[in-house]
Amino acid sequence: MTATMAPPPPSATVTARTRLRVTPTRVVLSEWTRFRSLRSTVHTLLIAVVLMVGIGALFAAITASQPGGLDPGQSAVSTSLMTGTYFAQLAIGVLGVLLISGEYSTGMIHSSLTVVPRRLPMLWGKLAVFAGVVFLTMLIASVTAFFVGQALLSGPGLAASLSDPGALRSVVGAALYVTVAGMTALALGALLRNTAAAITTFVAVFFVIPPLTLLLPASLTDHFVQYLPSTIGGELVTGDTGVANSLAPWTGFGVMCGYAAVLIGFAAWRLRRVDA
Repeated sequence: MTATMAPPPPSATVTARTRLRVTPTRVVLSEWTRFRSLRSTVHTLLIAVVLMVGIGALFAAITASQPGGLDPGQSAVSTSLMTGTYFAQLAIGVLGVLLISGEYSTGMIHSSLTVVPRRLPMLWGKLAVFAGVVFLTMLIASVTAFFVGQALLSGPGLAASLSDPGALRSVVGAALYVTVAGMTALALGALLRNTAAAITTFVAVFFVIPPLTLLLPASLTDHFVQYLPSTIGGELVTGDTGVANSLAPWTGFGVMCGYAAVLIGFAAWRLRRVDA
């Protein structure tokens, strides 16, 4: 005689399905676990913080030791933030690319899409976790860089206060700019699905093209240089980059968010339409 197993009651089946249902909260928690479990994530964030704070402190110390003080067009706020922000975005950009392109290179993307078969919630979860962690980290770093820089500049009487006009915007803007730059890099990684190609594209747009525009006639660059991400970031952090027809700081930031949104849209389209 063989024993037969009775089928589970309908209520138990419904409960099991409810527990296994993919929800936005569970996807975000899953991506957060994946994000914090990677050693490269912590190391890259630490490098970004060191770059923002350390380079800002270095330039502030050099400026404080100069007999002439601040150069024309330079401010105490920009001295402590601008250069550090410029280099920190490179570390965050690399992190954004690796966060998703690394899954394609190792094949882990197939497991991720098996768990989240609708695909797009996985991308939204990565973006949400990345943006939240990076913004909080970079905000702490920019605040630290500001106060360390002003402490170094206080000796010769060059220091600024957080209550000065534009200072708070610069501190928060530096964190926002680096965060959106990183989200742009993540979108490039999702769109190109190749680490080398995505990082090369990111570096070209943020670091290579801006200095190359200096070789072109001003009559030409005056029509587009103000829309470059690096120029937008400079306006947000310093408030005045000296670029002709420059955008207002928050207007430029809105344009940069538009760039990121377009790339994320293309990345989402490819994720839905093209197999991993």
